Amino acid sequence: MYIPEYHRVEDRRVALAFMQANPFAILCSTTADGPFATHLPILAVEVDGQIQLRGHVAKANPHWKCIEDEKESLVIFHGPHAYVSPSLYKARDSVPTWNYAAIHVYGKGTFVTDEARLDELLKELIARFDSQYAEQWPSLSQQYRTRLLQHIVGFELTATRVEAKFKLSQNRTRTDQESVIQALGSSSDSTVTAVAALMKQQGLGRL
Repeated sequence: MYIPEYHRVEDRRVALAFMQANPFAILCSTTADGPFATHLPILAVEVDGQIQLRGHVAKANPHWKCIEDEKESLVIFHGPHAYVSPSLYKARDSVPTWNYAAIHVYGKGTFVTDEARLDELLKELIARFDSQYAEQWPSLSQQYRTRLLQHIVGFELTATRVEAKFKLSQNRTRTDQESVIQALGSSSDSTVTAVAALMKQQGLGRL
């Protein structure tokens, strides 16, 4: 991913927090027929100083066959985004742009089919995304749970490279940044206002 230095996020904690806040990602792998992508929720955790991604796909989805130790996959985490009009800048000689945040995680993974480990992985995902269902899951019949597990394949991917890009008008003046924040923050679209919130979170605009 092309990242100008003023858009690059180096802090691993910031990157991990972003992935955890925006877990619906795109898993991309290479097949003999070309790139293959799946949209799915992914759990991002830190294990022994390394970022690890965990999730599962339907067994009917051939993507899991691409996740092997010798192959590298790409996972794209995408956050809020918004159009930025040049009318918001003090200088008239300006161009339109788009503010956004995204993280690319590259890594080699393994797929999980062992029932015990798959059950453990599924419990992690349920606990993260639906605590109420986490309480319901153990009460379901063993036969039903086993049948569900037989229809999914889990995966674990350890990051070998993380590229984090927050394109949030860092190259503009504080005055321009504040103008963008105010304009986006007044939108009725929650995705657009989230960009303004992220800009403020990153210390942009008037301090």
